[in-house]
Amino acid sequence: MSISLSSLILLPIWISMAQIQQGGPDEKEKTTALKDLLSRIDLDELMKKDEPPLDFPDTLEGFEYAFNEKGQLRHIKTGEPFVFNYREDLHRWNQKRYEALGEIITKYVYELLEKDCNLKKISIPEGYGVIVLNPNENYIEVEKPKIHVQSSSDSSDEPAEKRERKDKVSKETKKRRDFYEKYRNPQREKEMMQLYIRENGSPEEHAIYVWDHFIAQSAAENVFFVAHSYGGLAFVELMIQREADVKSKVTAVALTDSVHNVWHQEAGKTIREWMRENCCNWVSSSEPLDTSVESMLPDCPRVSAGTDRHELTSWKSFPSIFKFFTEASEAKTSSLKPALTRRSHRIKHEEL
Repeated sequence: MSISLSSLILLPIWISMAQIQQGGPDEKEKTTALKDLLSRIDLDELMKKDEPPLDFPDTLEGFEYAFNEKGQLRHIKTGEPFVFNYREDLHRWNQKRYEALGEIITKYVYELLEKDCNLKKISIPEGYGVIVLNPNENYIEVEKPKIHVQSSSDSSDEPAEKRERKDKVSKETKKRRDFYEKYRNPQREKEMMQLYIRENGSPEEHAIYVWDHFIAQSAAENVFFVAHSYGGLAFVELMIQREADVKSKVTAVALTDSVHNVWHQEAGKTIREWMRENCCNWVSSSEPLDTSVESMLPDCPRVSAGTDRHELTSWKSFPSIFKFFTEASEAKTSSLKPALTRRSHRIKHEEL
């Protein structure tokens, strides 16, 4: 097994420091000398010293991986699952290798969708559109700028020699702290900060922004929503903020295991009445698909999604959701919208 340069240098240092700290003045001087040595080591360059070139294959076969009959990624020769630490003590190289393989797998999945699932890549036909919101991306991470603070001692009466000595100690302390932090957490190469996206700093803000700038300005006459989990809460907030506009354009709303709460969100009576007529929530349940599920909230019908797994509720209930949308569209077209409210699983206001 190969041993990296970092292992050869750092291991004896830690041992020596532990031994030296037991001794007297002379040994303290040695400790100071060793600390000074540590402060002079460029960890970034050290970690790259024995790193192989970042040149990776562009095919699964080149990586010696393939998908088996169960759709599992396995090594062609060993049959083992993917191993991240392909080369020990080379985290950066392993990460780049992982990313390169990920790009190949992404393309492979698209090929499977076309070949095995008989899907086709086509342009959206004129008069029909799909918008996929991304309410979870509310900020971006950027490298935190380094701020150089002028020492307040410059304006003091301290002698120049003393100020220089203090500045030197401060810089050495910071350098050692940065070194120890990189050694403790080599994945964190840079200090990052979060910059929130303007007018999209939360899922609720994002939903309102997309509505104002895209949906409300579109020529679509029948708008349908599928909102999963927290997306349901974001939709209710959209209704609270844009009630009249939403009612005029939205034909039906399918919620999947939504976590909205009309009481906590203070949705008004007219919103609750509209939701009872135009929304349905497919919730996680062990009951068969579309089985009525009791609700304590007077907002919209709740039915089983046919699965008790939260993350599968959308996928499992798609057949019923599209049937729900078709019925809503037909009822609106034929001006028989009240018929939509007579679905077998509807919760009547009187029952609440």
